[in-house]
Amino acid sequence: MTRIGFFTRLLDDAGAAERYRIATEQVVAAERHGFDSAWVAQHHFRAAEGGLPSPFVFLAHVAAQTSRIRLGTGVVTLPLEDPVRVAEDAVVLDLVSGGRVELGLGSGATPASFLAFGERSEDRGRVFGEKIDSLVAALAGGALGDDANRLQPPGRDLLGRVWQATFSTFGGTRAGRAGHGLMLSRTQPRGADAPHASLSEMQQPVVDAYLEALPHGVPPRIVASRTVFVADSREEARRHAEIGLRRAAVGFTRMGQPPAGDTLDELIAAYDTHVGTVDDVIESLSRDAVAAQASEVAFQVHSVDPPHELVLRSIELIAREVAPALCWGATAPALAR
Repeated sequence: MTRIGFFTRLLDDAGAAERYRIATEQVVAAERHGFDSAWVAQHHFRAAEGGLPSPFVFLAHVAAQTSRIRLGTGVVTLPLEDPVRVAEDAVVLDLVSGGRVELGLGSGATPASFLAFGERSEDRGRVFGEKIDSLVAALAGGALGDDANRLQPPGRDLLGRVWQATFSTFGGTRAGRAGHGLMLSRTQPRGADAPHASLSEMQQPVVDAYLEALPHGVPPRIVASRTVFVADSREEARRHAEIGLRRAAVGFTRMGQPPAGDTLDELIAAYDTHVGTVDDVIESLSRDAVAAQASEVAFQVHSVDPPHELVLRSIELIAREVAPALCWGATAPALAR
């Protein structure tokens, strides 16, 4: 059974403290409706991308208000962090949450953020590889500079809950060889040779590389993030999608990634968005071959970013109707009644 997750980038139209309150309420609602996990993204400096630089602090707050839902980082930008400190924070969060942490790690995608940390964006792939090795060694109980220095509290329990995020087959191979989970994005840039390729078509080679590289006997762990906004009416869903996706298109165009069209349907396709009524979203998700292979699908509303009350309604509709129709989320039907 494919698990279901709720993913937030904390992008509500509000101040930072209110964003944190809203995100917490949404995670609590997701747990109430039977979601298996909640994921948060780390972003530095730019509120328009998500104002959460300290995911472990925030998730500790969320842990105190939940009891079952798993708590994931999606992702910690590891090249900008000390890997031993990341390991320590993850272990402490895991202990205070009752063993609910999923440790998602990535190399980062915002080049300007690297300068503030004394790093170069061009080096992020190499630095990520070095630091993830250091982090895993720390979790495994390896000596840290001196044979007397070892992670305390110990972190071995987290070794089976490390995830690597990637867009590439190289990254898929690296995650597979390590026996880690594979994290797939809600959208990614199209190449000039395939501007209309579906997200599933772009991600399938990454999945194949990951599965090929997994050591014998290690079960695959794949979480596929997907943009999903379900509303009670198609008109309401598309109205909010028009606002959000046109806003997103401006940002993507500035980064040299303009959409391959300007109608709402073209924007929905360009940014891999599942939007509409329950029936609309069930139909579009049923065509996603990679999501069907995933061990977990993590739903987020970005780049639609509707108001908070509509996010809560979307969470409810996903748990009650969308996920069960797709045979996803083992706990959702029982807990959502």
